Formats: sequence, structure tokens, C-alpha cells
Amino acid sequence: MIKILNATEGDEVFLLGNEAAARAAIESGVGVASTYPGTPSSEIGDVLSKIASKVGMYFEFSTNEKVAVEVAAAAAASGVRSFTFMKHVGVNVASDSLVSIGYTGVEAGMVILSADDPSMFSSQNEQDNRHYARFANIPLLEPSNPQEILDFTKYAFNLSEKFKLPVLVRTTTRVSHMRSKVKVGGIQKMRKKGQFKKDPSRFVLVPSTARTMHKKLIKKINKISKIVDKSPYNQIYHANGKYGIITSGGAFNYAHDLVNEKELPISILKLGFTYPLPSGLISQFLEDLEKVFIIEEVDPIIEKDVLSIIGQENLEVDVHGKLDGTFPRIYEYNQDIVGASIGKLIPLKLEKKKALKTHLPERPPTFCPGCPHRATYYSINKALEELEMQVIFSTDIGCYTLGIEKPYNTADYLLSMGSSIGAACGFSKATRQKIVSFIGDSTFFHAGIPPLLNAVHNKHDFLIVILDNGTTAMTGGQPHPGLPFDGMGDEAPAISIESIVEALGINVKVINPMNIKKSIRTFKEALTTPSLNVVIARYPCQLSFKARGKPVRINNNLCNECLECINKLACPAITYDNGIKVDQRYCRGCTVCVQICPEKAIKPKGGSSE
Repeated sequence: MIKILNATEGDEVFLLGNEAAARAAIESGVGVASTYPGTPSSEIGDVLSKIASKVGMYFEFSTNEKVAVEVAAAAAASGVRSFTFMKHVGVNVASDSLVSIGYTGVEAGMVILSADDPSMFSSQNEQDNRHYARFANIPLLEPSNPQEILDFTKYAFNLSEKFKLPVLVRTTTRVSHMRSKVKVGGIQKMRKKGQFKKDPSRFVLVPSTARTMHKKLIKKINKISKIVDKSPYNQIYHANGKYGIITSGGAFNYAHDLVNEKELPISILKLGFTYPLPSGLISQFLEDLEKVFIIEEVDPIIEKDVLSIIGQENLEVDVHGKLDGTFPRIYEYNQDIVGASIGKLIPLKLEKKKALKTHLPERPPTFCPGCPHRATYYSINKALEELEMQVIFSTDIGCYTLGIEKPYNTADYLLSMGSSIGAACGFSKATRQKIVSFIGDSTFFHAGIPPLLNAVHNKHDFLIVILDNGTTAMTGGQPHPGLPFDGMGDEAPAISIESIVEALGINVKVINPMNIKKSIRTFKEALTTPSLNVVIARYPCQLSFKARGKPVRINNNLCNECLECINKLACPAITYDNGIKVDQRYCRGCTVCVQICPEKAIKPKGGSSE
């Protein structure tokens, strides 16, 4: 953190892409920053949460992405520079307000960073958020390395301020998590407080004002169209030949490396400022080419624009991209994919790499040792087994999504953040099946409350299990409104989940999921009680709170190898190797295995466990 904060103009520091984004916010004099954590953007918030107060910046982990955008928009409307960032699907949540901010515009610079996730390393889809720039009519910049993240984001603030429009910066997982040397700039003086000047004809979007503001928005974007052709963020790398590549973002890196390593006679047009499209520059690049390859992740957006330019300019250039099948339409690219795709049309001497020998066994993702979610899923499955009951499991986004894995099998349906309760509403009306909906504490605050209201008002009948581990665990342990401290570590009022649930008149029980016997009894009671019921399974995340009891031991003389601990609990600290064994390095002494062992063969080491 020190290097991000204390580096002075001209210093070169080794930064992650997301760290460069945080530094860009500081150098740009951002006064307000907001986010909801989501990989691959999470590290930006993790950095700012630690250093924002040191530079006088206000930072918050907002309840969800829509709120984060609204917080930033209000600051920018008041003359304070603002920065908001999120993963790609978070922009869907934010979009309702984001599109309108294009209409109202801003007074100080406002930048929205969307971290897209090609190949879905940690996401439910791989949507291409470049569409949002076109959808909302706001400028778009696509950096391809940490230095560009810093430089492009700083430029985006100036551009935003000049045209009084929010600007979208799109990164991808590989760019966000790439680490390289970054030359930092000076830190601009921050404006911490602004003054909102009332102007209902601009900031209150009723139909009459929205029609006027939409016209102004189109004029702004047309003005910006006239500067993109000369933008230094769009560059041509000339080579002698009749072939060319047009590319952007992380895909540029693979194309550039391939062309240089193989000394290919292919010119490259690297687009960094991609909306409005630099049509003049593209037309100029295409003039003397026979073939052009469009290399972009994920959707064929530039490709369609290039085809449009070729049609308008009546150019004779063959275009090869995703639409004709030269490049795959899905997933993250790499140099092998780019090389093999270009090689379909241009003979390339590519070395065929030998497949790496894999020695590691395939291992499905699982809960951490001592994770309370494992205990919750064990207990509810046991309750269902004893009741001889089948249910639909409607689950949500978070660590507990791992319940899809065996032996838990507690995930049947998942759409998005907060969808588990909304979908359960639908299942409860469309079927006669019993439904169990799972949602985490952070996700409950993010998007779980509106569908909960819906369930009450429309008299739905199902069981909601809120897995409260006291953190936003999957993205790295960020705080949420249920905790007594905020995103900068300051004391803050904690919002009680059970108080919200009780206020709606719902039956609610709070359990310690590590108490298996009581948990099973509570779940059986909730599953057999008609009406909407909520069980809050509350126990801290083992990673965030470092809770640890005394490790357990196996008495193999008592163990009859029923494998209940292996087949039903599946704790990674318990293995079978000529008998049941407990790996003392991993065991966190949670004692769940002690409670479920029918032969009492597992005991706390050296006494009772805490």
C-alpha cells in the first residue's frame, strides 16, 4: 500500500492492474469512491479501503452496484470527482441509474470501471460490457496493461469533466490482474466538498426534461466523435504487407506478441479509445489492406463497426473475425488461439507445443476446513433425509454456491445476486414442491431484501436460509452493512438481519450451524411449518476471523469406517489412507465431525474443543 500511496511523480513501481486503477483515482483527485466488491475488480476497493482516509478521499463498500453508481453520480453532480468500479455483472445492477446519468451528465469527472471476465473464471456469464457504452451513449476506453490503466483512467477523468459526461473504462480479468512496472504521475489536488446547484430541468428526468437532455447527450457524443481519430490512445503499428489486425484491450497483447515473435508482415491498429469509434482512423488503416483480422474479447463489436465502415466507404477488404468463424466467439483469448485463428488464412510457422503432462489430480472446489456452510448443508440434508422430503434448492452468488458440489447437492437453480429468493417465489407458485432458498449475508443486503418483501406480500411459502458468516467472503472479506465498521475501518452502525426479517412479520430462528443436533431440529421444524420461514445460520468465516479450536484426533479402534465423515461431510482435513486420518495442518477444530461420528471415534485432541 505504501508504494501506491507514497510514490512520487516519475517513480516506477510494480503494480497490479487494479492497484494502478487505485493510484489513478488518487492522482486524479477523486474525492468520492464507491463499489460493491466483485472479482476481477475487488482489489481496487481493497486498496482504497486502506488508504482513502490517508489522502482525504471518502470511500465506501456500497450495498450494491446501483447504490455505488448513485453515490458517485451525486458527488460528480456536486463538483467532486468520483470513481466507481465493479465486475461486469454488477453493471447490470447499476444500469438503471447509469443510463440516466448519461442524460443528466456531471459537473466534475466521473469514471465507471467495469472489470469484465472472459472465460468466467469467477462469474455466472461473460457478457461484454462494451455494449453499455453504446447503450448509454457514454465514452469508452480499453486499457491493455497496468500503465494504460493508470494513464487511460486519468485521461477519462479529464474527458468526463470536459464534456460533462461519465466515462466507462473497461478492463478484463487478465488486464486487471496483470502486474508490471508503472511510471506514476503527480497527485492532483482533491476537491473534497462541492456545491450542488439545483437545476431540475437537467437533473430531474421527467419526460419533458429527458427529451431535452437526450438531445444534448447526442450532441456531446457527436462532438467527442470528432476527437477520437486523433487520440493518442489509438495507435497504428505499421508493417509492410497487405494484412492488418484491429484489436483492443487484453486481446492486443496476444496479437502484438504473435506478430513480433513471428516477425509477421501484419500491421496492427490498437484501439484504446473505442467509443465513439474512431471511424476515420479505421478507414485510413483499411485503405491499402487485402485482409484484416479483428481480434477482440468477447463479442464481435468492433468487427460489426468495421464492416459498417467498409460498406459506407466502399472499401475492398476481407474481414475475418468472429462472424465468419475465424476466431472463437466465446472465452478469453491467448496467443495460441490468436495464432491458430490467423493461421487458417495466412500460412504461419507455428511451433506445435507439446501438451503439458498433468500430474495433479482433478480436484473440485470445496469449502474451507471449518467453514460453517459445510455444517449448514450437512444439517439440512440430514433433516430432509429424516423427513424423507425432496426440495428444490434455489441458491445464490457467494461461497455457498459451492453447495452444488457433491456430497451436498444443495444448488438446483441460480441466476444472479439475490435471485434465490425471487426464484423461490416463482417455484412456490408454479409447483407443489417444497423450496429451500439459500442466500449469504452480504448478498441479502445487496439484493435479497426486495424479493423478501415480495415473498411476504404475495403470501409465498418456502424456507429461506441466510448463511451469515459476517463478511463478503468470496471476494476477499470486505465489510457489509451487517457489520459494526465501514469500508474505511471506522465504527458504523450494524444493521440486524433478524430485525429486518422480524419487521416483516416472518418467523425467524437464529442458529449456530456448528451445533449439528440443534440445527437439524431447527431445520426439520422450519421445513414442516407452512408459511414463509427464515433460518439464519450464523458463524464467522474461518478465513476472515481466523477462528481455531483444538484439532481433533481419530481413535481408529472405535472407527468402523462407516465413512459418514468422508461421504456426507467431506471436510478436506479428513482423508482416507488405510483408515480415516485427520490432517492436523488443516483441521480447525470446529468439532462438526466429532458430533456426526456415530461411533464417537473422533475426539478433540487433548480435551474439549472451543
